Amino acid sequence: MEKGLLELTDVTVRFAGDSGDGMQLTGSQFTNTTAIVGNDLSTLPDYPAEIRAPAGTTYGVSGFQLHFSSNDIQTPGDEPDVLVAMNPAALKTNLSDLKKGGTLIVNVNSFDSKNLRLADYETNPLEDGTVEGYNVIQVPLSQLTNTALEDTSLSAKEKTRCKNFFALGMMYWLYSRPIEPTLNWLNVKFKNAPEIKAANEKALKAGYYFGETTEVFTTRYEVKPATLPKGTYRNISGNEALALGFIAASVKSGLPLFLGSYPITPASDILHELSRHKNFGVRTFQAEDEIAAVTAALGAAYSGALAITTTSGPGVALKTETIGLAVMTELPIVIIDVQRGGPSTGLPTKTEQSDLLQAMFGRNGEAPVAVVAPATPAECFSMALEASRLAIKYMVPVMYLSDGYIANGSEPWKLPDVDALPEIEVKFRTEAEGFKPYLRDENLSRPWALPGTPGLEHRVGGLEKANITGDVSYDPENHEFMVRLRAQKVKNMENDIPELEVRGDKDAELLVIGWGGTHGAISEAVDRARNRGLKVARVHFRYLNPLPKNTGEVLRSYKKILCPELNMGQLSKILRNEFLVDIEPFNKIQGLPFKSSEIENKIDSILGGNNGRK
Repeated sequence: MEKGLLELTDVTVRFAGDSGDGMQLTGSQFTNTTAIVGNDLSTLPDYPAEIRAPAGTTYGVSGFQLHFSSNDIQTPGDEPDVLVAMNPAALKTNLSDLKKGGTLIVNVNSFDSKNLRLADYETNPLEDGTVEGYNVIQVPLSQLTNTALEDTSLSAKEKTRCKNFFALGMMYWLYSRPIEPTLNWLNVKFKNAPEIKAANEKALKAGYYFGETTEVFTTRYEVKPATLPKGTYRNISGNEALALGFIAASVKSGLPLFLGSYPITPASDILHELSRHKNFGVRTFQAEDEIAAVTAALGAAYSGALAITTTSGPGVALKTETIGLAVMTELPIVIIDVQRGGPSTGLPTKTEQSDLLQAMFGRNGEAPVAVVAPATPAECFSMALEASRLAIKYMVPVMYLSDGYIANGSEPWKLPDVDALPEIEVKFRTEAEGFKPYLRDENLSRPWALPGTPGLEHRVGGLEKANITGDVSYDPENHEFMVRLRAQKVKNMENDIPELEVRGDKDAELLVIGWGGTHGAISEAVDRARNRGLKVARVHFRYLNPLPKNTGEVLRSYKKILCPELNMGQLSKILRNEFLVDIEPFNKIQGLPFKSSEIENKIDSILGGNNGRK
């Protein structure tokens, strides 16, 4: 049967299955191939929080959503057009998100009595009307995979594990993707396991040719490459971009990069990535705990390294005392907090923006630090350079607030011209004459004097320092002077960072503000609202302490301000307190990023009516 080819502008696909079904691998391979094809893309991996949840239960469902397009896109999509569900639990946890009338591809072999019971289905959802209204395609994925691999020596369990590659091949055919990039990946990944490599190759090709020969698919689809600025691109996750950004900062500053880290979700990938780059002189130290990790990093800063430490919210709590020590000793260190749902262990694999107040105020005493936040996965690279520059120039700790959505999500990244990246100036004190450890330059920064330099011996520690000399001081006036001086040093950065850029209507009735990973959803929501004639503008904060110099001017220019955040309104609280402006918080605390439709609906409710929305 000859099948039609339909061209689409954009598609959102979600793969979902048990944590042992390889959904993250399937999604990442589909993503990498899509990047090679040249589409713009955005991804949302969704990991189960339970490490070994019972197979077949809803607790163990793993998902991977990919939005790809021939146009510029900002988010991984609100609702999937296609859901590939490998078992009943995956169907139960994801069906409500599938677009009405969307395509549902299910592994019908998994819908047996045992798996239905594990997913708390009393009846088979494929037969009781649950999936009515969707384009349901039932594929015996497990059976077809086993048939394709019947002449291999693999065990029955090993054959079944290859069904994700059968599903991947089928989806490659359906959306006109080449299988060669994944075949090349298999050659590298399983070069020492030829039987596993051959089996996965067979499953991949069998899935592809099943799409070609089966009558369940009458149409295949094509999404043309996106028109992107000329250059060389690669698909990159936020954690990968962050790691490469700090390597670039190391090269541009001439300082060796030292990472002191303790593994914690969702920041561990940064440690994994940096440990692969010893050729750049990167030193990675996996400590026994969070405290040892940050103190080792601070020691590296004292000895003249570009020092960073990576963690998530619970780890920041443990690192707090040493961050205060870095404030007191005025040493440059970058603390990367990849935020996740809290409190305590909370939702370790889910995203949140709930550590802003912790970053700003979560230390004893008056201990200000700079705070920056990237807006997209690719932007993690440039903000790593910026965090390093600020820490070194002003001799302060810098908190770098990423989040689980940015860290695990990916998008096309245009490789920068490395020669055009800005140099990061480093001034080590070398002259002994006239040296005092707390002398100040025009930035109020004290000298960076390396231990062992003759004549530059000086005291460091957590006790209050006397101005200029650095001696221990309990003088009341000196303490107040030093507290205010350290705060002013951070405040002075406002003259060295970009001002807020307002995008949208100059006569807007509403300003939508955000920070971190809300950028894409806010951008799409505002653009859609403006296309419908609403007067809306937006700004995005990448610098949170200090705030951009024109923040007050911008905020006071609008009567209505909306601030979507994945917390209970932390940025709203800061801005209200600082500028005495009325800000309406819009908060979501579900471990998931905003959908652009959620923000668009909120904009409509503020400006009155749906203005023609369907």
